[in-house]
Amino acid sequence: MKFPIRNIQGETTGEIELQDEIFAIEPNEAVMHQAVKRQLANKRQGTHDTKTRAEVAGGTRKLYKQKGTGHARQGDNRAPHWRKGGIVGGPTPRSYEQSMPKKMRRLALKSALSAKAKANEIFVIDNLKFDAPKTKQMTQLLDGLAVKEKALVLLAGNEENVVTSCRNLGSVTTLNAKYLNVLAVLSHEALILSRDAVELIQETYGSHDAHL
Repeated sequence: MKFPIRNIQGETTGEIELQDEIFAIEPNEAVMHQAVKRQLANKRQGTHDTKTRAEVAGGTRKLYKQKGTGHARQGDNRAPHWRKGGIVGGPTPRSYEQSMPKKMRRLALKSALSAKAKANEIFVIDNLKFDAPKTKQMTQLLDGLAVKEKALVLLAGNEENVVTSCRNLGSVTTLNAKYLNVLAVLSHEALILSRDAVELIQETYGSHDAHL
């Protein structure tokens, strides 16, 4: 499909061809939801832990004799009902990692990109490079694109000046296109892509991908 391409001031200067199979498919919300849940789960450390009655500090001696004291019978002071006793059924370290087939991961990403394109929340910049790191330049670009919410800037290379220019803007995140993922796409209102980033994405996920 044809998509407008803009200059560094945010003005439309021409068109770029985007592959329909990446930017114009029918979004699959179920697969996108599963991909996001997988990413969030895989970010969890899973190091939570509680001590059982075998692990807490304390003794194994019976607190007092079974009969004749007038009190309820008791064992040692590590029992769960005692203060500082062991925990029953508490959390233990575990892995929250989830797997997802490669084709489903790709479908989820293509669905996310297509949803953004359909909502006119993708902006392609012809030559997204700065001569020097200046936050003002990035602010002017955002104003030219009328982007007021969170924005994700996708780059193909190591554009340090662009990255540094975005660093002082709390609503802007930069990411190399080869690390593009569903959570990053859906957690930002606008996607700002360099032409090189578009080419990298289409080479990676397009019909000519040798890995498919």
